[in-house]
Amino acid sequence: MTDKLSLLAFKATVTEDPTGALNSWNHTTDHCRWYGVTCGRLHCRVTRLDLQALKLSGSISSHIGNLSFLRVLMLTNNSFHHEIPQEVSHLHRLRVLRLSFNTLEGEIPRNLSGCTHLQWLRLGVNQLVGEIPVELGSLPELRYLALTKNYLTGTIPSSIGNLSSLEVLSLSLNELGGKIPQALGKLTKLKALSLMGNRLSGTIPPSVFNLSSIKVFEIGENQIGGTLPANIGFVLPNIESFTIYNNQFTGVIPLSMSNATTLSWLEVGENKLSGNMPPLDRLNMLELLEINSNYLGSGGYSDSTFFCSLTNTTTLRRLTIQNNSFGGTLPKCIGNFSVTLSDLQLGENLLFGTIPRIVGNLINLERLFLDRNRFSGTLPSVLGNLHNLVEMKLSYNKLSGAIPSSLGNLVSLTRLYLDHNNFHGYIPSRLSECRSLVELDLSSNNLNGTIPPKFIGLSSLSILLNLSQNHLTGVLPQEIGKLNLLAQLDISRNMLHGDIPASLGSYVGLEVLKMQENSFRGSIPSSLSMLRNVKELDLSHNNLSGVIPEFFEALHFLEILNLSYNSFEGTLPTKGIFNNVSATFVFGNDKLCTCMPEFHLPKCSSRNLGRKLILKWKLAVSIFFGVLGIALVLVLMYFGWLKKKKRTELSSSSKDDSSLNLSYGILLKATNGFSSRNLIGVGSFGSVYKGVLDENETIIAVKVLHLTLHGAEKSFITECKALRNIRHRNLLKVITVCSGTDYRGSEFKALVYEFMVNGSQEDRLHPSPSSANVDGNAQKLSLVQRINISIDVASALDYLHNHLQSPILHCDLKPSNILLDAEMVGHVGDFGLAKVLIKSADDTKAKMSSAGVRGTVGYAAPEYGMGSVVSTEGDIYSYGILLLEMFTGMSPTNEMFRENFNLHKFVKGALPEQLLEITDPLLLQEMESHMGTGRGDAARECLKMVHRIGVACSIEALKERMNITKVVAQLNFIRDKLHAAGLQR
Repeated sequence: MTDKLSLLAFKATVTEDPTGALNSWNHTTDHCRWYGVTCGRLHCRVTRLDLQALKLSGSISSHIGNLSFLRVLMLTNNSFHHEIPQEVSHLHRLRVLRLSFNTLEGEIPRNLSGCTHLQWLRLGVNQLVGEIPVELGSLPELRYLALTKNYLTGTIPSSIGNLSSLEVLSLSLNELGGKIPQALGKLTKLKALSLMGNRLSGTIPPSVFNLSSIKVFEIGENQIGGTLPANIGFVLPNIESFTIYNNQFTGVIPLSMSNATTLSWLEVGENKLSGNMPPLDRLNMLELLEINSNYLGSGGYSDSTFFCSLTNTTTLRRLTIQNNSFGGTLPKCIGNFSVTLSDLQLGENLLFGTIPRIVGNLINLERLFLDRNRFSGTLPSVLGNLHNLVEMKLSYNKLSGAIPSSLGNLVSLTRLYLDHNNFHGYIPSRLSECRSLVELDLSSNNLNGTIPPKFIGLSSLSILLNLSQNHLTGVLPQEIGKLNLLAQLDISRNMLHGDIPASLGSYVGLEVLKMQENSFRGSIPSSLSMLRNVKELDLSHNNLSGVIPEFFEALHFLEILNLSYNSFEGTLPTKGIFNNVSATFVFGNDKLCTCMPEFHLPKCSSRNLGRKLILKWKLAVSIFFGVLGIALVLVLMYFGWLKKKKRTELSSSSKDDSSLNLSYGILLKATNGFSSRNLIGVGSFGSVYKGVLDENETIIAVKVLHLTLHGAEKSFITECKALRNIRHRNLLKVITVCSGTDYRGSEFKALVYEFMVNGSQEDRLHPSPSSANVDGNAQKLSLVQRINISIDVASALDYLHNHLQSPILHCDLKPSNILLDAEMVGHVGDFGLAKVLIKSADDTKAKMSSAGVRGTVGYAAPEYGMGSVVSTEGDIYSYGILLLEMFTGMSPTNEMFRENFNLHKFVKGALPEQLLEITDPLLLQEMESHMGTGRGDAARECLKMVHRIGVACSIEALKERMNITKVVAQLNFIRDKLHAAGLQR
């Protein structure tokens, strides 16, 4: 009875239990049958309490200490707060204590040393403070100690060296200082030492380097110095991951490093290492080599031997040697690098000669950085064969010739930098086929000719387009208006002429606009007043004329305005940016005048001012009456159209989209009178019921709109519009719509869908205990199933965004809106908040079919909260959060996500070292059966890739989010990799 009362006391301090996990905890049932509770067979005392990942909130009751037979206590991945109760020390039989991923506060209880049989102690990712208790060193059986990502201070206690059974010591991402204790050298069973992201200094004790059992050695991001032992490859024979980046190490990388044949991860970047790189031809298991930002290399031809030694490494995925002194030419052996190589970063070295054509053999490259070297000659056209390439940087070299049109084959390319070379000829129009490009820099070359209209209309460009310092001629094509998401546009120092296109005003997110040193003429278009986010605007050294518009005064983010050396006239405005003489440049405009002597312009006379007022008055009057007349005509036309539209809209939707004509009476019968037993879901604007049609026993789902709710009718019309002409296997099919009256004469509207027998993804990710079957397995989704559903949802988004004449934005992507059919295929549903992007006749801008967006907290893109217009990037953000939730099992609304901490930051901060700690425990159970096999390694690698995709999609800056087409391609690659490893379901 004592255990039962203790558990009920524990439940009493749980303030939130959204999944109902503790509903079974009551006086009427045996406590040994409660959810998460395991009892011993003989004495019926509680031996295990496992309540991981249940979204529980509250404090941990001190009564937990009364469970005197408890051996395992696991509360990981919830939202428990306050302090760890001191009474935990009473659990003398405790072997496993896992409280990671909560928001626990206070200090680590010193009396935990009373749990003398403790083997696993995991308190990572909380808000613990203070020093690491010295008393922890008296736990003789402790094998795993993880205190990662807290706010712990002080030094690492030497007493930890007494933990003779310790295999894993993880103290990363705290605020620990001082030196690494020499006593750690006594941990002869230690396999993993992770001290990254602290403030540790001094050198590594030789005794620590002599721990031959170590497989993982991670001390990056500290202030540790010294040299690496000459015999490091012999004294660490089992090393798999050696990470010391961002420290103060000096000296050379020892020749013996090639003897560490089990090494797969070598990160020594951002130190002060020097000398030649030793050959690494024996490191056949190497996957990642990062030695960037050191002083390595001789600058001569002998450096090529290091490159060729890597051709034996068949598993190499990433090679980063940027910012060193490697010299010589790029040897042809580089074409024999592993086909798994995805990152090749050789920038900021002393390499010269031509880029060998054999680089085209590296077909899985995603990043190729050769910038800031001395490469010359032409760019090989075979680079167009690298279809997986996402980024290519060739800036600051001496490359010449034409830019190969074959680069248009790189449909996955997001960033291309060819600036500061000697390229000549035309800009290839085929670059317009790189529909994933977000950054493009062709500046400081010798390019000539006009700007291709298709190329300048590449709407994916959202961060940078730089064509400056070339010899481009002609006018700016009108297609430039399609770049309305662009943040920086630089076309300065060319020979462009004509008027400044008014369509530049559609660049709502533009921050930098540079057009100086061309031959633009005419006045500044009034549409530029819409550049509300612009910070720097340079129109100097052109042939612009007219008055300087006063709307510049209202551009509150404007920091630099340069209008020098044009032919502006009239009075200089006086407010806003013009108050800052050091930020406004207007010299070289002889007809300008001002009342501000700081600008060194002629003083305005009363005649100047009077003429300006008359011109402004005439202009205002003419604009007012012109706009008024047009508005009256448009209003009359609109009301006529609206009247006709309302009469026909719903009936035409029903006829076009339906093969059935279902009345209110039929739906009433099919759902047993809309019985609560048939209720399968409740949304923002309606309830969803399961129904069966008598005539053919077809099972349907009926969404009945709550028309008394504000926005419900609009949601109904929006969903009809969005789904009228779209068909895709991963979109929930609407069978028909019903619009009429019920038996009481009240208005009735409903949508009838295909019934999804496996419910929503929400049910699968966050099941309540009551929804599981006897063995508890009904709700589980395997790794491959989750990958398949991820692909289904991404494919649906790709179709909506990129394969319709008028793209559709879903605007409310979340697990409850992903439905699963009998084959566990995902279908995106609930288009009640969808927006249709309707392109205008001149195709220069897009308008929303309806204004405003709500979405769902946690899934809605952060820019929506600041009033930004909805976009495809907003859907991608929601997808990224959905993806992270699918594989972590954590909801973005978990209580641990407060203030500026969210699911994106949670996953990003944990990768890659804490991959398994952030993974859904249900997936970990599946992976345990594959550990030690190729399937386990493949599953782990694929999990890491999926998490990174989720992070890339949910970046706060919308312009940096991953393109959905790229997402589909990468997820298919992951699925293929799992299938190849033997994981089929």
